[in-house]
Amino acid sequence: MAKDIDSPGNGSGVSTPARAAAVTMRDVAEHAGVSVATVSLVINNKKRDRIGEATRTRVKKAVAELGYRPNVLAQSLGTGQSRFIGMIADAIATLPYAGQILRGAQEEAWRNGYVLLVVDTDDVAELTDDALRMMIDHKAVGVLYSTWYHTEVQPPSLLASVPSVFVNCFTSDPTGYAVVPNEVQGGFAATQLLTSQGHRRIAFVNSTEIAPSTSGRFEGYREALAEVGVGVDPALQVSIDPDAAGGFQEAGYAAGHELLSRGNAPTAVFCYNDRVAMGMYDALKEHGLSIPGDIAIVGFDDQEVIAAHLRPRLTSIALPHYELGVRGVQALLKRVEQGDSLTGVERIDCPPVVRSSI
Repeated sequence: MAKDIDSPGNGSGVSTPARAAAVTMRDVAEHAGVSVATVSLVINNKKRDRIGEATRTRVKKAVAELGYRPNVLAQSLGTGQSRFIGMIADAIATLPYAGQILRGAQEEAWRNGYVLLVVDTDDVAELTDDALRMMIDHKAVGVLYSTWYHTEVQPPSLLASVPSVFVNCFTSDPTGYAVVPNEVQGGFAATQLLTSQGHRRIAFVNSTEIAPSTSGRFEGYREALAEVGVGVDPALQVSIDPDAAGGFQEAGYAAGHELLSRGNAPTAVFCYNDRVAMGMYDALKEHGLSIPGDIAIVGFDDQEVIAAHLRPRLTSIALPHYELGVRGVQALLKRVEQGDSLTGVERIDCPPVVRSSI
């Protein structure tokens, strides 16, 4: 059987459709009514040219309408710089809610004409070093260094050889820049949801972990109580060790029974996270108490698989994972432009998600 010359075969005797021609920079220029050089300047985000804002807008509209995608490899060969941003993560690519950091970073990189190179290292030092070398070899303009939970890190020494930003983690190095959740604000927001409804006997079930989340959320809780003239009552505090209790849910269940055994029960409980709140639900229901009729509950993390499906649905404070990824890329690009002049810690607010448990 003769082959169809106009439609290359796929090896099975069945012709396959020809691939659509890629949109070129010249196509964009003709569509926008400008020169190829102008298109190149706009696409490469050159700030020092004299292209007017109306022309920039017209070129960007043509890019969007035609679906033009820059050839990042050709750009890197021509300029000695790539359009790659590296991202080193310990586990966020495999965790649904923390993976929003990856999504936010990826979409913000793309909006700025960059491609995100991601390596999930599972916190293996050798793999982290290998990944960094690969990103440096590919001339990545910078690297995001991220963890799945908010913590202090000791970064690999190789990270100092490339512009970097810490995302959802931080370092003691004063020359670094980090984007992290505002744990104090989150704890304040959780407690204020309850004080605004008239609650004053508000328990706080915290974790024994040494982490910014435990200290920050407690500080926010304390500040929100002080705002309405209430001090911290030790009788309304329970510290849980999730490892000893068999996990956060079991620890929350035990904490609920402990709070109710002390007498003069709270009218509301702020739980360290949504899994603690899940266990608290079970304990309160065993005591014949209704939520929120007898005791209101607020969680933290806004793990939708938990918070949105408990009955009643759980009010929670969301960790701003997507925004952390977005702000991480924005900060990294500023560091690339400004060198090491951008330092410090940027704290992103944790928004409340109000449902039926308060």
